[in-house]
Amino acid sequence: MQISNRIQHVAESGSLKMAARAKEMQAQGIDIISLTLGEPDFAAPDNVKKAAIDAVAADWSHYGPVPGYPSLRQAIVHYLPQSAGFDADDIVVSAGAKQSLYNSVMCVMNAGDEAIIPTPSWVSYGEMVKLADGVPVIIPTKPENGWKLTTDQLEQHITDRTRLIILCSPNNPTGSVYNRRELDALVDVLRRHPNIVVLSDEIYQKILYVDEYVSMAEYTDILDRTVIINGVSKAYAMTGYRIGWLASKNKELVKAVKKLQGQSTTCACTVAQRAAEEGYIGNQACVELMRIEYAHRKEMIMKLLGDIPHIRCTEPQGAFYVFPDVSDYYPALGRWMKAHGVEAEIGSAAMTEYLLTEAHVACVSGADFGEDRCIRLSYATSRENIREAIRRIREALILLTK
Repeated sequence: MQISNRIQHVAESGSLKMAARAKEMQAQGIDIISLTLGEPDFAAPDNVKKAAIDAVAADWSHYGPVPGYPSLRQAIVHYLPQSAGFDADDIVVSAGAKQSLYNSVMCVMNAGDEAIIPTPSWVSYGEMVKLADGVPVIIPTKPENGWKLTTDQLEQHITDRTRLIILCSPNNPTGSVYNRRELDALVDVLRRHPNIVVLSDEIYQKILYVDEYVSMAEYTDILDRTVIINGVSKAYAMTGYRIGWLASKNKELVKAVKKLQGQSTTCACTVAQRAAEEGYIGNQACVELMRIEYAHRKEMIMKLLGDIPHIRCTEPQGAFYVFPDVSDYYPALGRWMKAHGVEAEIGSAAMTEYLLTEAHVACVSGADFGEDRCIRLSYATSRENIREAIRRIREALILLTK
């Protein structure tokens, strides 16, 4: 069977691939600790689960409206900055924030259009742009700048073909968070380029370790070309419910997204929509309790990584990932690979393979996120798992140098 060039030119998700490898090895009885997926290890809140059960009992088993139930969309409006003036008609609910991102990219990009993507960045942004026949314009950021895009970098990479910029704050995989001053400066540049759509992925908004969160929705003068992406997966530990959404004041874009979704998935799961609505309107104490626990885990993993020689790691300001630079170990890794007859390019992919097979810890290659010096570790797992995983990594890295 002929497979389309479009799909053949798209890379497999690195994080999902490594997570699957870990599960396969665990099924074989191997004691693997997986730090791969950005999936909270908490259960969904009890009120959310009850709402889902009640929806099943009440026969919420039929097609829903393409953009989502009005009551859920209204709950989302209250979740957004009130200064933005969103209403329910500005919201489209989809089967996860990933679909909302994909819908947005597909609806704004034509063949040859460019999308600016600061890296390190989530593994799927660039591949979505390719699926839309667009051109990812990758801008590497630096740890000394907090892994954040600078105005100089942005201005240098804007061309007459630039159609989109994708920002993620808090960032996956670095945990960096743009503050108001930094966003003000970027928006000043974007104001001079009215043809550029701003796609702001804010899925980690509630997992924050700094005092203030600034949403792109607060920049009301460019709101007609801004798309906010969010959902319930991370903040409410509801990854499997698959409820995400976009918010846009651009009626033309909202109409296009509804048309695309109507021809693909129709609507998000109706039972999950009822559960998500309860998440948004119910008691929010659970969100803060999870955030506090993530903060404790962040402090733990940073301290443990700090005890490993020759590792450098910028402290996350949000999300639940660390992105340590392990490149000082690459020469020793190369010697180990040669001694063991391993034929592969020396870099983060080879390092994650080494840690998986030798330390029985699964993590994700930094190259998948656009930074080959680093690996990504998710601390959305128990403190016991974190402590043991970093112990194993430390021993495996030190072993390389002997």
